[in-house]
Amino acid sequence: MDTELSEKDKFIARDLSWLMFNHRVLCEALDEGNPLLERLKFLAIFVSNLDEFYMVRVAGLINLKEADANKMDRFGYYPQELLERVDQEARDLIGRLYEIYQGILLKELPGEKITIAKVPDFRKEQKRFIKEYFETILYPIISPLAVDPGHPFPVLPSKTMAFAVRVKRRGETYLAIVPIPKNIPRVFRLPSGKDEYHFILVEDIVREHLDAFFKGYQIEEFTLFRVVRDSEFDIEFDIEEETTPNLLKTIEGEVKKRTLAKVVYLEVEERSSQELLIMLCGCLDFPERRVVRIGSHFDLTYLLEMVKLIDKPELCYRGYVPAKIEFDNIFDKIKEGDFVVHVPYQSFDPTVELVRAAARDENVLAIKMTLYRTSRDSAVIAALNEAAANNKQVTILVELRARFDEENNIKWARELEMRGCHVIYGIPGLKVHSKMTLIVRKEEGRIQRYVHLSTGNYNENTARVYSDIGYFTANEDFAKDISDVFNVITGYSNPPQWKRIVCAPYDMRKYLLALIDKEIRSQKRNKNGAITAKFNSLEDIEVIEKLYEASRAGVAVRLMVRGICCLVPGVPGLSEHIKVKSIVGRFLEHSRVFVFHNNANPRVFLSSADWMRRNFDRRIELVFEVSREEIKSHLREILEFYWKDNVKSWQLTPERTYKKAEAKDDRLNAQERLIKYYGGTQ
Repeated sequence: MDTELSEKDKFIARDLSWLMFNHRVLCEALDEGNPLLERLKFLAIFVSNLDEFYMVRVAGLINLKEADANKMDRFGYYPQELLERVDQEARDLIGRLYEIYQGILLKELPGEKITIAKVPDFRKEQKRFIKEYFETILYPIISPLAVDPGHPFPVLPSKTMAFAVRVKRRGETYLAIVPIPKNIPRVFRLPSGKDEYHFILVEDIVREHLDAFFKGYQIEEFTLFRVVRDSEFDIEFDIEEETTPNLLKTIEGEVKKRTLAKVVYLEVEERSSQELLIMLCGCLDFPERRVVRIGSHFDLTYLLEMVKLIDKPELCYRGYVPAKIEFDNIFDKIKEGDFVVHVPYQSFDPTVELVRAAARDENVLAIKMTLYRTSRDSAVIAALNEAAANNKQVTILVELRARFDEENNIKWARELEMRGCHVIYGIPGLKVHSKMTLIVRKEEGRIQRYVHLSTGNYNENTARVYSDIGYFTANEDFAKDISDVFNVITGYSNPPQWKRIVCAPYDMRKYLLALIDKEIRSQKRNKNGAITAKFNSLEDIEVIEKLYEASRAGVAVRLMVRGICCLVPGVPGLSEHIKVKSIVGRFLEHSRVFVFHNNANPRVFLSSADWMRRNFDRRIELVFEVSREEIKSHLREILEFYWKDNVKSWQLTPERTYKKAEAKDDRLNAQERLIKYYGGTQ
């Protein structure tokens, strides 16, 4: 039947699917089952997500359109067609965002003695406090910038807010820009009574005092505006000629270019005049028809900053202490047998302790590790520095192209290098996305190797809010494979025949397709083909087509796809045996776990990779099979919790919409259940 269907019928365009995901995030702000301050956080996450979407995905569509790339994509869309559809759906979501925000702002926060207001709405003593703050802090920092033949329109980095001001003197009209500084807190708490929280945003303080910057001039009109710029790198590598030092310099150069990149999103105040808008669009080279007018506060990511200032724990998720895995010596613990750690339900401590113990143990000879994203005050980085100081052989691959963490990673890379670590800055043409650590230790006159593999990053902060699984093993086959992977990454070595892992971009897609083919054969012979998989995104066309083939053969396919899903489930004759769910809740579901029924002898896999073309073709990724029965059983039980969730799950329908679960009795919130399952204390 699929030959009769067009690409638009068979697939959901990646960018449209992503907007559906962000809509699910937005709905968490509407869910009164979430504590009030947590709902504000979801509004902020939605805005942060949307900014990144414009900076990368919309920017790419604009570039294709301007290059006259009139070519249909894999999902059946032309660039201009998709750009118009994306713009409209994003506008609809932004409209919904502010409906929810205004409802919370006006109806719910005041009941908790929390207000975010403008200067005229405050009491006399609070206004006096605001005036003093402006005169002593803001006025000395802010520089109004004239726009005229001698003063070009200022460079405004991405996500900058500024006032565009038209001023008049002696019959002449001038334009000036007043940028809102980013190096001071955006949220200002005013003196107030007990348990009261009155806030004002810095731009509203500036708004009230704009005339202070234009003495001798009359302000005719002004508008607040915000720009978001293209942030995707434009790097072409000659793999034969590119060298590691040049890669570092290239990434540094591209990061600097972001300040001058094309504006891809512009929002202005709803009341902005058409004349001022035309002037602004002309200066920014931005099409007027794509401007988004906002009738409330800009950039609601400020809510994350504000929530930290409010001491009302009853308005937040109930705290808990992750379950701890007890051990005296991490190396002895690993040698007892393979084990997994499921964060944030279990403590991230064993991962940190593995690196810290390796740094201090006199028998450890070498540490090899990949770093994709890490926290600012990282205990892992500190341990690696300590290891180098203790004369260990420390080899670190720092992936500089972890999007929007490039500057942070460059900083850590240089610091590690200065401390004596061997630092690899990535591989030209490939992004190293696999998360792996190899510890080489001398024990009783021989070499013993310890391995840690993970579905997530070596980041203590995200380990508190991202659901990921780390795997610890001293298995020699694993150790040999990971040693070989590091040799491929750090030197000149062709990939060998792996024993325990499968690696992208070499053979991961082929291996996955073969696993699905095996379930198809099992279904035809024994009527028991089944696949259960949990990951972040499903976008690879070859894999989707193979899943459609499996469905037509009768294989039962259950997919838990948090974000992008380009597959359409439940379509008769195409995907009627495929079900797709998405869980969006307290924690960001980030783990990748795959189960293939294998004729009633299930095979269980963990991976760093989603089922996306970039993961299969343009990244170093790992997938590996779990062989220890108790871990396999444990992981399958976890997947069943997720699949049975009827509180935070959404089901993708054949009509390409997501329907929220509506539990009445026997409510199962998988994330809350897992806190109890692991014994986390609340």
